[in-house]
Amino acid sequence: MSNIPLAERMRPRSLDDYIGQTHLVGPDGIIRRMIETGNVNSFILWGPPGVGKTTLARIIANKVEAQFYTLSAVTSGVKEVREVLTKCEAAVNGLFAKARPILFIDEIHRFNKSQQDSLLGAVERGIVTLVGATTENPSFEVIRPLLSRAQVYTLKPLEAEDLRKLLANALSKDDVLSKREVKMVSDKALLRYAGGDARKLLNIIDILEQSTPQGEPVVIDDDNVVSRLQENPAAYDRNGEMHYDVISAFIKSVRGSDPDAAVYWLARMVEGGEDPLFIARRLIILAAEDIGLANPNALLLANATFDAVHKIGWPEGRIPLSECTVYLATSPKSNSAYMAINNAQIAVRETGNLPVPLHLRNAPTKLMKDLGYHDGYKYAHDYAGNWVEQQYLPDGITEQRFYTPGDNASERKIASAMHKK
Repeated sequence: MSNIPLAERMRPRSLDDYIGQTHLVGPDGIIRRMIETGNVNSFILWGPPGVGKTTLARIIANKVEAQFYTLSAVTSGVKEVREVLTKCEAAVNGLFAKARPILFIDEIHRFNKSQQDSLLGAVERGIVTLVGATTENPSFEVIRPLLSRAQVYTLKPLEAEDLRKLLANALSKDDVLSKREVKMVSDKALLRYAGGDARKLLNIIDILEQSTPQGEPVVIDDDNVVSRLQENPAAYDRNGEMHYDVISAFIKSVRGSDPDAAVYWLARMVEGGEDPLFIARRLIILAAEDIGLANPNALLLANATFDAVHKIGWPEGRIPLSECTVYLATSPKSNSAYMAINNAQIAVRETGNLPVPLHLRNAPTKLMKDLGYHDGYKYAHDYAGNWVEQQYLPDGITEQRFYTPGDNASERKIASAMHKK
């Protein structure tokens, strides 16, 4: 048994040992070409945990023979950043300097604006090559001046074959595992729990090895993996990008009338610990925006779902959420009301505060009546069919139309009853 985690023991030292991200480090990959030419510019590695961001930064530093400094955005402030930059400046001006020092900042998205600002000068003056790592979208988390000076490269979750290759390497090359008898029965649960994360996969193997007595074979099968792990397999971060990706897929599936996909993404959120009231609020918005007047009952059900979830809580709250999700997904769709308010808002922004026609104005005082307020107003209920032709829009936009009935049974009835000319 080793005190060093398997993930650290198996950390690649060169690009030849690096698994995955072939679009960046393959024969034609941009990062491989940077390393081979020795011309490494500042960049940010964006990807989920365990896909090799830190490892790649270390390999680059070793290959170009640059001094490597590392900071964690979780524990470092402006003071620590400035101290490291001072060391980098001394290093780059040193007599035997071969390349600009590389400053690796893990979780750079956690740096606030002032901390990120403190990096700008050093990057601009060429004192340091900045390599940032982030699990969050840099467009939202990294200040624009820094983004303009650092290329963003996206790292992808490892594919199943990449993870299998990593596992095979660990079983054959690791000093500890290579001396143990390992029986590979099934890797389905292992890959599911790993979720494209190399570190997580190696940690699971570490747990299996350490929990298996010496002299007994380490068995990798679905039952053994599940029984040794007590964590939830759902890779879902309520505060991260995955949150927005999954809710986006959920909304688009309901809008696209696919109840199976909609319930699947609902289950992803449920298993990931999403706030049930957040989901219920999204269903209310969906009912109004995407089902709309094609089925007005959808909004009633969505509101009732929110109340039900609020009253009964978890885990039973998932049931009304599922009912409402399926109902909305299978309902006829119309965004006519949504488009109507959008079109009207555009007109308001373009035309400003147009005066209310005099006959539509309220006239609670004699002065207002004398000025013509309310004069000539026709009360619709005094006319046949409760309708009379009358100007309701302000002068200048009387011919504009904001609401166009959707092509569905409900709104075809609305269209036939409309008296607009």
